[in-house]
Amino acid sequence: MGESRRGPVKSAVPSNVVSPVRRCSRTACGRPAVATLTYVYADSTAVLGPLATYAEPHCYDLCAEHSERLTAPRGWEVVRLLDGSAPARPSGDDLEALANAVREAARPQERAAEAGGGGGRGADPMEVARRGHLRVLRSPDN
Repeated sequence: MGESRRGPVKSAVPSNVVSPVRRCSRTACGRPAVATLTYVYADSTAVLGPLATYAEPHCYDLCAEHSERLTAPRGWEVVRLLDGSAPARPSGDDLEALANAVREAARPQERAAEAGGGGGRGADPMEVARRGHLRVLRSPDN
């Protein structure tokens, strides 16, 4: 019964399983969804996070363009949750902290004076300074 002389019989009821890729919920947008929008009405908050595992009835899937341009009504707050699978980009604070740690570790005389004359028990003779788990080592040529 699935075929007629004209070809396969088409169902009058649209299927919910159109594509394995979820599409943007915005009208006339067919791009793939990358984020899920949820409203928390009690807190006047719109939460935009990574694409949910399953399509929920009161959530909206958005493509990259619509998720970037998302605005909320006046008086509402938009909370954007980071996608855990995306590589985190270092912030200016992260880079500044790293630079400060390297600068501090590069000052061996001040660190040795603070430690009470340097070379404690079990100290590596190649180690010049230490900052947490980072070590500054003396060049083997010196």
